[in-house]
Amino acid sequence: MSMIPDSEYVERVKRVQEEMILRDIDLLVGYGSESEPHHVRYLSDFIPNFDFAGFIVPREGEAALITGGPESIVYAKATSRLKRIFIHPFFLETSAPPYHETEHIRFKDIIPEAAGGLGRIRRVGIVGSNIFPYAIYQDLKRAVGDAEIVEADDILFKVRMIKSPNELNVIRRAYRITEQCHREALDYAEPGRMEWEVEAKAKSVMAMLGAEGPAYPIWVCSGPRTNQGLSRSTDRKIGRGELVQLSIGVKYQGYCGNMCRPFVIGEVPGKARRLMEAGLEAENAVIDAMEPGVESIQVHRVFERILRKHGFGREFTLYGPAHGTGLQECEGPWINEESRFKLQPGMVFNVDIWLSDGELGLRWEDGVAVTEDGVEQLSTYRREIISK
Repeated sequence: MSMIPDSEYVERVKRVQEEMILRDIDLLVGYGSESEPHHVRYLSDFIPNFDFAGFIVPREGEAALITGGPESIVYAKATSRLKRIFIHPFFLETSAPPYHETEHIRFKDIIPEAAGGLGRIRRVGIVGSNIFPYAIYQDLKRAVGDAEIVEADDILFKVRMIKSPNELNVIRRAYRITEQCHREALDYAEPGRMEWEVEAKAKSVMAMLGAEGPAYPIWVCSGPRTNQGLSRSTDRKIGRGELVQLSIGVKYQGYCGNMCRPFVIGEVPGKARRLMEAGLEAENAVIDAMEPGVESIQVHRVFERILRKHGFGREFTLYGPAHGTGLQECEGPWINEESRFKLQPGMVFNVDIWLSDGELGLRWEDGVAVTEDGVEQLSTYRREIISK
């Protein structure tokens, strides 16, 4: 059973419409896929499978879901919190069979019904703009005529930034499952185990505990492969006395919980220890600095100070020390040298410390939620120099 009621989805649409009015946008059209469902899921709780999905939000009235094909429409009617659902053939999977049952309607047919009563549409915002398919964009453009089309991803990110109490409860559960995955993966890791075997152990745990699956393509990497900030598990066998990186997160009812832990089986080599100690101190200092009302740049300065203390400059890292999380493992807002915002209750962050000297690399990562009087640490398991 979902931990978020239908009424909250109605409220989300209203908040989006308030932002549309502030931006003078008459119609918002979004797009999502199985790998990038977050905006669509935020408004509908629908997860596209094989086919794709989108939404239409008029400035006033009900929002609608868009998907493709007779299989997805049955699935959508059973799961979507948005009850107005349209089929558009361009939202079918890329190798779809020629379904004769599909009614081939386009945006010129959908928009008058979905946005009835709006009158002339002057400005249209698109969400998911960097993955918005060309064919769908052109069909939308033909349907809205001379209306201006603008990118509007920031509207959804702004609304999603502050989590509700219901969202926080789901996120807490995601992190509890993530911690258990790390606990059992660490216990299972031993010399001679292949990286993918340790990953498989974590995946089996998340499945047994009710997670939808990984929050992202998780991985385990070891030895010289740890300098890869993004990676995939391989059949490389883990060795004694070498650095190993666990990057494991789960998705529970759409929301992500993520942790990353470096560890060594046996004695920690000096070079790895230097990285581990610097990253761990940076993570702890950043978490200590995060409070409601604190400017994001102040948190970033704490991060930079710790790196300098250990002799690491910007060339040893890729970005700032924390980023928002929720329906995406990594979403706004970002805490970095350019950000200027105040931390607010309801924001949820992954404190994410990546360090690499070019040969070895590691990531310490944990979740924190900003509260009225501080931060709630969502994951803490073995935040220490791990030698097993």
